Amino acid sequence: MFVDSHCHLDRLELDKLGLTLEQVVDNAKAEQIQHMLCVCVSLSEFEQMAQSVAPFTNVSISCGEHPLHQHDKVDPEQLLQQCQRDTVVAVGETGLDYFYSPESKLSQQAAFVSHIDVANQLAKPLIIHTRDARADTLALMRSHNADKASGVLHCFTENWDMAKAALDLGFYISISGIMTFRNATELRDVVKRLPLDRLLIETDAPYLTPVPFRGKTNQPAYVSAVAKAVAEVKGVSLDSLAKATTDNFYTLFNLVKRVA
Repeated sequence: MFVDSHCHLDRLELDKLGLTLEQVVDNAKAEQIQHMLCVCVSLSEFEQMAQSVAPFTNVSISCGEHPLHQHDKVDPEQLLQQCQRDTVVAVGETGLDYFYSPESKLSQQAAFVSHIDVANQLAKPLIIHTRDARADTLALMRSHNADKASGVLHCFTENWDMAKAALDLGFYISISGIMTFRNATELRDVVKRLPLDRLLIETDAPYLTPVPFRGKTNQPAYVSAVAKAVAEVKGVSLDSLAKATTDNFYTLFNLVKRVA
């Protein structure tokens, strides 16, 4: 059984897929996807997201503001109130993205700190997005004690030095379909070195569709393709990879009720 540790079910263009959300979830079940974590990217859209996946017992939710949503200035009190809900199992996604929005560095940093503070206050893990911001991401994680809450660097695309620094802070590393791309040589080298007990897999659906499904809209069912690619690179069986990443998910996101 697999877990998709990071997807955006509320952002699937279901009309284009020709599917209902229930069918997307059923597709995942058919591919032995036991659980999915639907990750919030905008506080203003949180209510709608939460309601859309509420009928599904195998879908959990997070709450946070993506670093590229800085037109919606993060209200720390609103963030705290929403993250306090029992249904929210993690804080984020948050972090820093200087690749797409270097001009909003200061507001991104302030929002990131707010998320870390809320995660520490509530003892809920962080879901961190980082791109072209290695030094600042790690510096803020260290200076604001992100290791207290722990969490994951999702959709990891950075180098081994950053992975090692995050691991040293007690964080997990999540691998997406990017590692199946032809030009992801450095990432595959990082995956080889990642310890199995700190590894997660994800789709980041509807984005970053893995090989061999390129050209299609990504969906949680495709996390099995990510798992196969990671297992091959690490030289372990698919069953071993599935067990390790599933166990890791429930260890990190310990508010999610594990299915027997």
